[in-house]
Amino acid sequence: MATVHNNANKDEISNIILMSGDPLRAKYIAENYLENYELVNDVRNMYAYTGFYKGKRITVMGHGMGIPSIAIYAYELFKMYDADIIIRLGSCGCYDPNVEVGSTILATSANTESSFAKQFYNEEIYNVDAFDNINDILKESAKKLNINLIESEVTSSDIFDPYCDIDLSNKNIKVAEMEAFALFLIAKKLNKKAGCLLTVSDNIYTKKELTSVERQKNLNNMILVALESTLSL
Repeated sequence: MATVHNNANKDEISNIILMSGDPLRAKYIAENYLENYELVNDVRNMYAYTGFYKGKRITVMGHGMGIPSIAIYAYELFKMYDADIIIRLGSCGCYDPNVEVGSTILATSANTESSFAKQFYNEEIYNVDAFDNINDILKESAKKLNINLIESEVTSSDIFDPYCDIDLSNKNIKVAEMEAFALFLIAKKLNKKAGCLLTVSDNIYTKKELTSVERQKNLNNMILVALESTLSL
């Protein structure tokens, strides 16, 4: 069933989907980690590829930036394409001086000040817990790969955090990104499952940030954890 945002046929989308904000990251994952992959969506260049990782059929797809963008794609994938699990692979800013750039974060919950839940579900919801059963699988996969995961709640902001006029550190925020809240909320409302892995791309206290080369290398840790986890899903 194609939608206005996705021209894939229903059977071309796996029930397990890895998503990233940048559709070129989905392309990178497909080209470097999947076998027998095919481009199944190119509407608005929000690429989706379906292929095989160690024999497991999965889809990798972009979701754009911000709560409204991921909400469209996640809702349609869950509702119209019968996806069961979506794992977000993103980048984040960090407000903890003890966390190095390049570290991999496992989201344990997501909070927001967005009115998304009020507009979409007519409910005052500003915090959603992650899915423990999915997180357990992600942690086990990371352990097998000897990749350290830092567990943390995350804040899903409507604004790219370096551009904020307010000091987010005063709100006890440690990790800021822009999409996890919507993904977790939609998954729970539709009785689906979701996860979120993030790579720290910059730290506001240390003023360090990943170069383009370092981003590729460090993002691979997050990607590998997610891919290995699909084998247990």
